[in-house]
Amino acid sequence: MWEQRYSTPEYLFGTEPAAFVRREAARLAPASRILCLADGEGRNSVHLASLGHHGTAMEFAPSAIAKGHALAASRGVEVAFVEADIRDWPWQPDSFDAVMAIFIQFADPVLRDDIFAGSIRTLQPGGLLFLHGYTPAQLALGTGGPPQVENLYTPELLARAFAGTEVLRLQEYEEVLDQGRGHRGHSALIDLIARKPVPDQITP
Repeated sequence: MWEQRYSTPEYLFGTEPAAFVRREAARLAPASRILCLADGEGRNSVHLASLGHHGTAMEFAPSAIAKGHALAASRGVEVAFVEADIRDWPWQPDSFDAVMAIFIQFADPVLRDDIFAGSIRTLQPGGLLFLHGYTPAQLALGTGGPPQVENLYTPELLARAFAGTEVLRLQEYEEVLDQGRGHRGHSALIDLIARKPVPDQITP
């Protein structure tokens, strides 16, 4: 399905980063190593690379990756695009300074739990998770996102899922999006930014 959606000349979600990514990128340390989950046509990873970060963009659809390479080349930046199914991603421990999970709501609750746990596991202690998506109110608006309510986020769901982290931002709001054909119009959104705890130093 995703290969079919992306195999058109247009960039389905546009070539500019999600507004959330643009707003919150200032939280990143210089030259951060960032894992961008299901990054599609590369708009977010390419933007982060343009800021001097080192991006690994995981994506399932080869046609989307080809567009990501083209976008990176047009902006004069380098991104490590990796063709992979998120269900098989190894989530190497303590490997990234940040994880970007932007509109990954193709995941049902079981897969979502695995992604959330893996995202925290693969962060370095003190690393940041950036999660951005739709709330159930989006179903009535019909301007993007999945039709399954169980795939959408609520503050309560995210607070439970990331109870072991330091939550820096958890907010739902409405905003008009203009991000290609895929995300356009009045939208019901939610942001989470969470920091992986740093273990207490052991005093001899």
